[in-house]
Amino acid sequence: MRGGGRETGGHTTRGRVSALLPDFPWDTIASVKAKAAAHPDGIVDLSVGTPVDPVDPLIRAALSSVAEVPGYPTTHGTPELRHAAVEAMKRRFGITGVAAEAVLPVIGTKELIAGLPRLLGLGSGDLVVIPEVAYPTYEVGTLLSGSRIIRADGLTQLGPEKPALIYLNSPSNPTGKVLGVEHLRKVVEFARERGAIVASDECYLGLTWEGRAVSILDPEVSDGDHTGLLAIHSLSKTSNLASYRAGFVTGDAALVAELLEVRKHSGMMLPFPIQAAMTAALGDDTHEAQQRERYRARREVLRNALLRAGFRIDDSEAGLYLWSTRGEPCRTTLDWLAERGILAAPGEFYGPRGNEHVRIALTATDERIATAADRLTS
Repeated sequence: MRGGGRETGGHTTRGRVSALLPDFPWDTIASVKAKAAAHPDGIVDLSVGTPVDPVDPLIRAALSSVAEVPGYPTTHGTPELRHAAVEAMKRRFGITGVAAEAVLPVIGTKELIAGLPRLLGLGSGDLVVIPEVAYPTYEVGTLLSGSRIIRADGLTQLGPEKPALIYLNSPSNPTGKVLGVEHLRKVVEFARERGAIVASDECYLGLTWEGRAVSILDPEVSDGDHTGLLAIHSLSKTSNLASYRAGFVTGDAALVAELLEVRKHSGMMLPFPIQAAMTAALGDDTHEAQQRERYRARREVLRNALLRAGFRIDDSEAGLYLWSTRGEPCRTTLDWLAERGILAAPGEFYGPRGNEHVRIALTATDERIATAADRLTS
């Protein structure tokens, strides 16, 4: 029998792919969500980092302007989109030396991360390193590829291991921690010595509140050499394009070309109107700056209220979350918040080291953020 199947009544049954994966985390907090929703003045849902502010008219106009185009889009994206991405990275983050050919649009960065180990040809003989407290999809993609996982934040934790892929996430989801230039340089040096690819998830790079966050492709980190490096960028955050599934990957031209070739065969094409919307969003910094200031104001209100309510906030220098603790199991804190009609995400979603923290999102309207602050401090 192939594929691990067995015969039952003349038919072959096969193992379910979903059996490789943990329970979907958000399904595990349904009862807490119901408790928060029972609050007389309604729930304040701060559990998911989904945008609530409208898409800028400039982007919507670009989307609708090509809505009549009937043909297939290209997997590589339009030249205009790729050029806009190169210029935006240069303006916004000081990333230079990226060729337009080395930009590949993706159908949301979660899709890319979940499929990246397989797209790169990793399997049971390979090791993938993910952060100790990490976005769950790094683990999911690794499990789907059959590769081995190590959670590690320091290179010394890896000993003699030779990983095939190292995930970085700075600024971090969920912690908001920012990795400094020297740390990133050491990771790049280590990866090159051991033949590893570094995939840096930089979706929150444009939302830095304290200090400075840099890309893995920054000349200070890479010395202008992008070999073995991939940077993953999303427009869901400061352009509010989560519903558009708009992101891209760039860096090592040879790696991007390999991803492109596999994705062409797989039909992984970003819809043409979304490509036009992305081009407009990447070309305009005004809407991005306005959205960043909305989040900055919400962060200040929520942060002050959490501190007054006795929480400690760790890291959280950047991103859309406040990594908060009351020094107790995260599910206990989750219940305390739910009694006040507030829903957060338990830190254990992101790894064992998160078991005394909750992730509290800034992605709610001004009115809901103010309501949460009132409930926390009443």
